Amino acid sequence: MTTVLLIIQLLVALGLIGVILLQRSEGGALGIGGGGGGGGMMSGRGAANILTRTTMILGAVFIGNSILLAIVTGVAADGTSVFDTEIDNPATGVVEQDELGTPVPTDG
Repeated sequence: MTTVLLIIQLLVALGLIGVILLQRSEGGALGIGGGGGGGGMMSGRGAANILTRTTMILGAVFIGNSILLAIVTGVAADGTSVFDTEIDNPATGVVEQDELGTPVPTDG
C-alpha cells in the first residue's frame, strides 16, 4: 500500500511541477521570463483557468496523499522507533587496550 501511495505521490509531484511551469508569470518575481509577449504556448483567459484549476486539484491530491502516507506509515510502524533498532556492526562499542591494560577511547 505504501509503495502505491509513494508512486502516486511522485506522479502528482511531477504533474504539479509541469503545470506550474506552464503557467504564465505575473511578473515581479526575479525578473526572469517576464511572462510577456504574445504568442506564448498557451494564451488567453481559458487556458489560465484550466491551469489554475488543475494546479488546485493536483495540490489537494498531493496534500491528501501526504496525509494518507503519514497514516499508513504510522500504522505500519507498530510503535517501533528507528533509534530502537540495533546495528549489526561489530566495530560499535569495541574498546581497545594499550600495553598497560587501560582502555583507549576510539573514534569509531
